[in-house]
Amino acid sequence: MKLFGTDGLRGKAGLFPLDPVSVRRVGREVAETLPSGPRRNVVLAGDTRESTPALLARLSAGIAEGGGSVASAGVLPTPAVAELVLALEAGAGISVSASHNPYADNGIKIFGPDGRKWPDAREEAVEKALLSSREADAPPQERPDEGSAPQPDPRLSEIYLERLLSHSNQDLKGLPVVVDAGNGAAFRVGPEALRRAGARVTVLADRPDGRNINAGCGALHPEGMARKTREIGASIGVALDGDADRSIFSDETGRVLDGDDVLWIVAREWKRRGLLPAGGVVGTVMSNFALEAALEREGIPFQRAAVGDRNVARLMEESGGGLGGETSGHILFPFSPAGDGIATTLLLASIACASRGPLSRLATLVKTPQVLRNVRVARRIPFEDVPSIARAIEQARRALAQRGRVFLRYSGTEPLLRILVEGSERKQVESVADRLEAAVRAELD
Repeated sequence: MKLFGTDGLRGKAGLFPLDPVSVRRVGREVAETLPSGPRRNVVLAGDTRESTPALLARLSAGIAEGGGSVASAGVLPTPAVAELVLALEAGAGISVSASHNPYADNGIKIFGPDGRKWPDAREEAVEKALLSSREADAPPQERPDEGSAPQPDPRLSEIYLERLLSHSNQDLKGLPVVVDAGNGAAFRVGPEALRRAGARVTVLADRPDGRNINAGCGALHPEGMARKTREIGASIGVALDGDADRSIFSDETGRVLDGDDVLWIVAREWKRRGLLPAGGVVGTVMSNFALEAALEREGIPFQRAAVGDRNVARLMEESGGGLGGETSGHILFPFSPAGDGIATTLLLASIACASRGPLSRLATLVKTPQVLRNVRVARRIPFEDVPSIARAIEQARRALAQRGRVFLRYSGTEPLLRILVEGSERKQVESVADRLEAAVRAELD
């Protein structure tokens, strides 16, 4: 049984592995990995889900049980935890969030003393401990001494804001910006960071109630943000996901821009200014082919990693890449240990401001027709073990021949199968995607 996916531990809040006993065990396991000496502090923060305070309380109890102490940051984005680990010289950090998932889900993301997400080997050790301690006959019972979530230290959000602004020293000079906070972890700090940078901010979806995180808003639903950006004449709009580690943008015309667009704009600007390392840009297998081709024309190296920011970060380190990211809006910079949607917004806004022209003039990437379908599945079976799906994939590849590609993968964070079809003609791409989706639903739905 695999518990950790591409972005930490995730599931239904209250059920294994996010039941009270297991979460407390995670806290204890993290504390027991801390080095001896002063770095026995663990930074804790979470998003706005109604289940988050209880999970933070259980993690805190487990950390104390394992001999660690807690620096509580309250409601802050996941990348804030990474920044605070570095700022406080903490031994670890934990973010409680299920990112873009529905409110009933939650998750645990663990960071090491370097501010980076725990390596696979560490996660596997915790996974093994959770599975071995799970009682088969009865559900775990909550301990009476769980207590409440630790009181947040307001100084920590200030430290995070200072670090954010230090990464982008451009004065935004009254730049009009729309921020859709997704009713998530950045509902306060996201708009505040932009205001302190000098922007005039219009905020959407900044009233979380515990259940409305990502609900028709944020990075998964950027249409409202894009419409508002166009309606009020803002220069740029951004929609953040639940824990604000990714961001989707809009230019002044209301055109939605994803992570591929951001990589294109930043890579060209950094190359022009001599800031882009020789390793160039790292994308993923989901990146649009047009990005690869356009960067090649600019003489900028491009490599593809497996999906997941840890995979992107690993390839950046191996190849000397100075910029990386995913189409979903998760962008990695050399100055930050984790993908940060607010940091990305500050940087993109500063580039737009410095250009003295509209963002649409910079967002010139013309993408190859691409369709992404997310199909909810009840089972995860290797495609080669399902003859009808294997045949449908082969037929799709033959239909596209050398003019496109097909890529299927199971999500690492949700019970979904993602189908990507890319080609030279939109109508054919849609048709191929329809047939693949039908084959998958017939077998795995």
